[in-house]
Amino acid sequence: MTVIAQTPPASPTPPVAARRPVERTHHGDTFSDPYEWLRAKEDPEVIAHLEAENAYTEARTAHLEGLRERIFEEIKGRTLETDLSVPTRRGQWWYYGRTLEGSQYGIQCRAPLTSPEDWTPPVLSPDVPVPGEQVLLDGNVEAEGHDFFSLGSFEVTSDGRTLLYGVDTEGDERYTVRVRDLETGAALPDEIPGTFAGATFSPDGRFIVYTTVDDAWRPDTVWLHELGTPVADDTKLFHEPDERYWVGAGFTHSDRYLMIELGSSITSEEWLLDADDLRGTPRVVWPRQDGVEYSSEHAVVAGEDVLYILHNDSALDFELVRVAASDPSGARKTVLAHEPGRRLLGLSTFRDWAVTAYRREGLERVGMLDYATDAVKEIAFDEPLYSVGLSGNPEWAPPMLRFGYGSYVTPGTVYDYVVATGELLLRKRQPVLGGYEASDYAQERVWATAGDGTRVPVSLVWKRSFGAPAVDGPRPLHLYGYGSYEHSIDPGFSVARLSLLDRGVVFAIAHVRGGGEMGRQWYEEGKLLHKRNTFTDFVDAARHLVDAGYTSPDRMVAEGGSAGGLLMGAVANLAPELFAGILAGVPFVDALTTILDPSLPLTVIEWDEWGDPLHDAEVYAYMKSYSPYENVREGVTYPRILAVTSLNDTRVMYVEPAKWVARLREVGADALLKCEMVAGHGGVSGRYNSWKERAFELAWLLDVLRVADAE
Repeated sequence: MTVIAQTPPASPTPPVAARRPVERTHHGDTFSDPYEWLRAKEDPEVIAHLEAENAYTEARTAHLEGLRERIFEEIKGRTLETDLSVPTRRGQWWYYGRTLEGSQYGIQCRAPLTSPEDWTPPVLSPDVPVPGEQVLLDGNVEAEGHDFFSLGSFEVTSDGRTLLYGVDTEGDERYTVRVRDLETGAALPDEIPGTFAGATFSPDGRFIVYTTVDDAWRPDTVWLHELGTPVADDTKLFHEPDERYWVGAGFTHSDRYLMIELGSSITSEEWLLDADDLRGTPRVVWPRQDGVEYSSEHAVVAGEDVLYILHNDSALDFELVRVAASDPSGARKTVLAHEPGRRLLGLSTFRDWAVTAYRREGLERVGMLDYATDAVKEIAFDEPLYSVGLSGNPEWAPPMLRFGYGSYVTPGTVYDYVVATGELLLRKRQPVLGGYEASDYAQERVWATAGDGTRVPVSLVWKRSFGAPAVDGPRPLHLYGYGSYEHSIDPGFSVARLSLLDRGVVFAIAHVRGGGEMGRQWYEEGKLLHKRNTFTDFVDAARHLVDAGYTSPDRMVAEGGSAGGLLMGAVANLAPELFAGILAGVPFVDALTTILDPSLPLTVIEWDEWGDPLHDAEVYAYMKSYSPYENVREGVTYPRILAVTSLNDTRVMYVEPAKWVARLREVGADALLKCEMVAGHGGVSGRYNSWKERAFELAWLLDVLRVADAE
């Protein structure tokens, strides 16, 4: 590691957005917004401003071009570019993916089983032809002529004869579903534009079930398309007019029912349709009840069709019950009673048993559920910090189950679990080239104390050769956070992160309230009128890392994306002195403006998460007290800031960071904006493009931390 003391190089004059104040008044409060005009996406002046921001950012970071290229080559050099996934059995085929050196996108393939009794996936080698291999979809071919490409649906019929796939070439998450005859390779005339992700075949392959969205990007309608008929004749299966609810649909693992699912952030409802009568009338599982969430799975127990229902009715961390599928609102049998501190996450049913997922002591767990006894046998793993979950189990009655596993130091791993014996069979571990050894790195969890006494978990990973952080002195540190929607940031491996660790940087995650790491109460204490806990937890975690000697304010960079970008904007205002830099990806930094406007994508749905400032004066005042754009402070020294966004993002619109950066510059902040002009919420498409984007961000981060390669 070479530590360099440098200031950002002399720079050109940053773009200056014109001030055109627009007033908005709510609950007797008037706010004058000088940069709202940047919302006009089709205005050439707006596009010119964004392009000027990109040119300025490129000029300001030109001195990092060599470092960016080295990091990109490191990511590329550690990745086995030509590789194959572990095959998954479905029907008479093994399905798997290929990646090829030099290709941006994956290739979906399959090969026939050797026999019906064959449950051991073949060990594939990139250099050895696979007997009977059939290429189903080559993403590189499909992406030709497009700057962006993303798959939102991909499925083959149960008989293996027909493929559907949904394509987005803009980044706006509107997918066109196309259908292909796999026996002839011919494209079928069934083409469905404007769908949401997740289109699926019916079990008999006669129909496609898909979802469309309203003008606010809310999935609101489920449709049934019969292959070979005009899309104009499709049947509307279900429509939800309430703007607080999104809608989705999929078939139960047993293929017995189509499940139509409705959900807001706090309430859910499900409707059943018999899979052999898809034009019938759906019937509700449990009528919606405000504040009650549930999800159900079908199984056959002792010859009876039953539904296992996971719910939080008077059970904060959820409980699992079983009901007759013919009468879901009837008698409930408690299978897993509510246990505070054990957050039940989900259940996956199979013919002979089920797998339950839950969270305890801040970690994901999985266990086998015995239908006869209701007993759960937890599957144990050796590492103190890890992530685990079912991965690719399409068959209804397999003798083994596929799990994905990983940690901060263990690359992504595929296991098959033999149910009869409890044996874990290692099928593949993500190869990391260049001599990677997990033992060269260490991971641990420490606890910070928040201002109200709450203990906040903080995960750390570092390279051992640089010494133990805190013990051997402060180190440059990269602190990540999210803290919304009960989403947990669980232990996971990153090839790109090695470019930081190998330069002596410590990577840390503050598992702040608003996430789900510590159960439902952890989430409840970081939303609505408790949202400030998310921000103060992050600040307190950062202070703990400084006070305990892990790092120092001039050697710490914070990062978060989307709702985590809101976190970044909030902590920049709360404690700018704690950080040398802040990296905000697709940041939700103009939160109040967005949540006040029900015509914007997803706003009404989001009221359950943030509150309804349009109709509630208390919520309005509370959100205004923390929304980053409104609270940029005069007379303080902000850390260096890089905001990354995408022009076609439909979740957090580009205008939010564009306005935020303009406002930050007014108070003298060194703020940069990088806007991808052909991309969506997830950034650019294609693995090489993604690596280059991440290399750009990491080079900036290392520059802020004053850690770089010797020139």
